Amino acid sequence: MTDTLPQEKRVTWAELYFDLVFVFAVTQVSQLLHHHHDAAGIGQALVAFAPVYWCWVGTTVQANIRDVDSPRDRIGIFAVGLGGLFMALALPGAYGARGVLFGAGYWGARLVLLWLLREVPGVWRGPYGVGAAISGPAMLVGGLLDSPARELLWAVAAFCDLAAPLVFRRRLANVTYHPGHLPERFGLFLLVALGESIVGIGAPVAEGRLHPAQLLSVAVAFVISCALWWLYFGFASDAMRFAVETAASRRDMIRWVFSYGHLLLIAGVIAVAVGFGETVAQPGRALGIGTLGLLYGGCALYLLSFSYTRRMMFGTISPTRLAAAVAVLLLLPLMVRLPALAALAVLAVVMVALNVTEHVRVRRAQAREGGPVGSDQCLAPELR
Repeated sequence: MTDTLPQEKRVTWAELYFDLVFVFAVTQVSQLLHHHHDAAGIGQALVAFAPVYWCWVGTTVQANIRDVDSPRDRIGIFAVGLGGLFMALALPGAYGARGVLFGAGYWGARLVLLWLLREVPGVWRGPYGVGAAISGPAMLVGGLLDSPARELLWAVAAFCDLAAPLVFRRRLANVTYHPGHLPERFGLFLLVALGESIVGIGAPVAEGRLHPAQLLSVAVAFVISCALWWLYFGFASDAMRFAVETAASRRDMIRWVFSYGHLLLIAGVIAVAVGFGETVAQPGRALGIGTLGLLYGGCALYLLSFSYTRRMMFGTISPTRLAAAVAVLLLLPLMVRLPALAALAVLAVVMVALNVTEHVRVRRAQAREGGPVGSDQCLAPELR
């Protein structure tokens, strides 16, 4: 096989319908983190989110390498979606009475994915086989155990899933990927997470009496959400597609930038969304370090993730986003005694300033190139 495909693959309606399950799943992860956002709660939310995310990744990759717009494959994708729905339903009690449902939903989804790929030679001896034979059963057994054994076994299962593409790197060498489909799919999942930030902004104040300070906090939080969107879709998404299309090893680029990099990006957005939910309803209240950790720490993780993806794509880091991430982390302890609205406003100023700086740098790079070059990739040569 070669890395060149005869025609561009488009996202199917079945895949978009499948994504609706994960809209609900992301909301449930956010609720889990909302109720427990100390260090232990963050760890539990991450361990629970990893299999949800990997279930989506497995479905997206199999849809990329095969033609899935057929009745059999649509039913298969919907069956995986049912497993994801069971996982989402179980999430509020995943570390309680619903642990078995969470593990069974995941294992069922992995078995369906393996069945969908049964015609691929040696599929058992690869990441899909690991999900069906190792991590899936481990998730189910973990649901039968009490804490902390449950968390430990689930963390091991998540590690097995995440490590499988690296362990079986050579076996995946002959897989042919459609370069346009995967950037679009992962961008859509990031949009799902950004949608959760809108819910985090609006839901806490939607049913009560609105006063001007709340409306102002909603507006400022929305500016932050827009800034998160702009950094990805205004500057990075085209560069990611460009990197996949031109990579010497498309397989490695997809693994590092999308499968792993977007786990960090989406986790950062979810943390910010939960931080919004704790902040906008009471703009005059000083925030605790836990809420600030979600709001500012989530933004910092999001920004640092871009330096990681830029490194994987172009061999450099993003100095502006790295500097902004450091600034956000340095500002975090200074926000403890300030009202929530002030903490939101400071973060909004940093994020807007970063976007303006990125825009100016891109325009200058485009002027040097003599035309409208793609955003992030046009900066790559000057940063090498």
